[in-house]
Amino acid sequence: MIDKTKAVAAASFAAIIVAASGQALAQSGEVERVEAIHAGHLLDPSTGTVLTDQIILVRGEKIVAVGPSGSIKTPADAVLIDLSNETVLPGLIDVHVHLTVDPLKSGPSSLTVSTPSEAITGVANARRTLLAGFTTVRNVGAGAFTDVALRDAVNSGEVMGPRMQVSGPPLGATGGHADENLLPWEFHFKGEGIADGPWALRAKVRENIKYGADVIKFMGSGGVLSHGDSVGGQQLSQEEMNAIVEEAHMWSRKVAVHDHGTEAIKAAIRAGADTIEHASLIDDEGMAMAKARGTWLDMDIYDDDYILSEGAKNGVEEASLDKERQVGRLQRQNFRKAVLAGCKMGFATDAGVYPHGWNAKQLKTMTQWGMTPLQAIQAATVSDAQIMGWQDRVGRIAPGYYADIIAVAEDPLADITRLQSVSFVMKGGAVYKRDGKPQ
Repeated sequence: MIDKTKAVAAASFAAIIVAASGQALAQSGEVERVEAIHAGHLLDPSTGTVLTDQIILVRGEKIVAVGPSGSIKTPADAVLIDLSNETVLPGLIDVHVHLTVDPLKSGPSSLTVSTPSEAITGVANARRTLLAGFTTVRNVGAGAFTDVALRDAVNSGEVMGPRMQVSGPPLGATGGHADENLLPWEFHFKGEGIADGPWALRAKVRENIKYGADVIKFMGSGGVLSHGDSVGGQQLSQEEMNAIVEEAHMWSRKVAVHDHGTEAIKAAIRAGADTIEHASLIDDEGMAMAKARGTWLDMDIYDDDYILSEGAKNGVEEASLDKERQVGRLQRQNFRKAVLAGCKMGFATDAGVYPHGWNAKQLKTMTQWGMTPLQAIQAATVSDAQIMGWQDRVGRIAPGYYADIIAVAEDPLADITRLQSVSFVMKGGAVYKRDGKPQ
């Protein structure tokens, strides 16, 4: 059953922390601003071209015109933003984050995290993520619908953060990756999204949608950081996966599937899942199936570095570290194979496993394992926009799109690590970072 007290507490504490921090940045009630951004270099990920001496005209939340500086008529009342010495590109997107998760509280120490604490953590991490240049995210898994409360607070202007799609509690099998296996039997506790059998799982899909989920997340296989399961072992039957996906699609929700295991990945693809998260042990047949069906692969290949170097300090169990050693390098090798095979690849980091705001570190790892810098940037912009079904509003700098814009001092195509230190962040026409400083 859903703990309504927890859900209410999540929303209440999100509002409390915002009031205390004074970070309310709502634009409601203000006169619609007009801004003219002078971009010295403008990277268009959709075409791979870099244009020089461009003007981006913004009215309110949206871009209204883009073109050479001599061709755009700038209104007299426009606020001028000089980025003539920088490279400008669309705000970045990450389709696998856990904003309400603190990576320093892993393993048994996660049992000390209350729902109010989770909500407050989400507020802080939303800010970090936005200031890192990620103006849109998909949050795939949070307790007590704290991600729903966070999304709504961002949308209302109470909280500073990226645009969000959220899943609420992930669905899974009893004793599986979505369950809480660290407590002994006498507590009789199950994870919020736990159910067994097709109809029970359909009911969980409906429950998540009732309480505000934009996307449905389920666990197809075991996980690295879960207690007592096999990282690649399939945890839901084909019939159960089919039921979840069919129900979610009937309600016009996309489905993201946590899946490390070879056969579990194929079962999720057969079920019609929209994205496979992690995809660590995908084989050639799985890649061919994904390519043929247009299934996206979201492979979080930076995580291995952080988990193995910092996990023990953060409370990660030794058994989980062993699981990471089993899959980490294999996942990277399969990432390279998937790129070469022409699979559809998103940018998905699993931020929350490592500190929020570090999302762009994965871009370098992606280039080390088979992508060009442009391909990595495309994954984090136009591709992720397609994954979210928001390709008509984010991921590009073009008329009609949200004015979600970032800038860096040097060319990120020459050095992808430049995107780890963005100097300018705009979301929906509001400037949140300028000259490297939060506004």
